Parts: sequence; structure tokens; C-alpha cells
Amino acid sequence: MTTTHPQSAPSRQGLFLLVPLLVAVSAALTVAFFTFDGDTFQHCEYLGPSTRMYVTAWAAPVCALAAGALLRALRARPAGGLRTFATVAACLIPVLLLVQAFALYTVYADDPSGGDGCSGLGVLQALWS
Repeated sequence: MTTTHPQSAPSRQGLFLLVPLLVAVSAALTVAFFTFDGDTFQHCEYLGPSTRMYVTAWAAPVCALAAGALLRALRARPAGGLRTFATVAACLIPVLLLVQAFALYTVYADDPSGGDGCSGLGVLQALWS
């Protein structure tokens, strides 16, 4: 004999697991952004940031802010081991956001090579001027 019980809504404890997951995704996206740094130069010419650099630079802080918003929305304190996860995640969010703000700055910053490529002409021109 089968019983039909309504599906229960996800518990708050289960939602607390999303917070460290979002923080981990945010950290992974930040690391991925800095590994894509080699995309900007090819044959000593500055190509500018790649599309995947833009995507990771924006997706990382979105995940960190979503984790913070979810933690704030849940307001209740998790029990047991989940409290440790939530506390560590809450402490990592500001640090991640600071690093991610730097990543966003570097995406929109001017050409770091000064536009002279790898030739070193910029240094020689500065000496002769």
C-alpha cells in the first residue's frame, strides 16, 4: 500500500549548504580569471581581455554576493557542523569581493604594456625625451 504525502519544501539546513557552495564557485571563478591572464598577449601584442575573462570577472562577485544575500535571507542560525560552514563562508565573502574588485578593475584598465608591445621602444623613447 502506497501513501501519498506531499513533497516537503527544502529545509533551511539544506539551503545553508548553498552558501559555502556559492562561495566555492566564486573562489574557483576568481582563480580561473587569473589563469586566463595569458589570453591578453599574443606575439608581443596586447589583445585586450578575452570574453572568458569578462565572464569570470563578473560571475565571481555575483556568486559571492548571492551567497551573502542567501545567508542574510536565511537569518536563522544553522545547527551543528553547518554553522561552521556558514561562518567560514561569511568570513570569506568580503575577502573574495576585494580580490574580485581588483579583477574587475584589471579587465577595464588601460593597456598595461603602453601600446609598444615587447619591443621596448617605450623605454628608449622615454630615455631620449
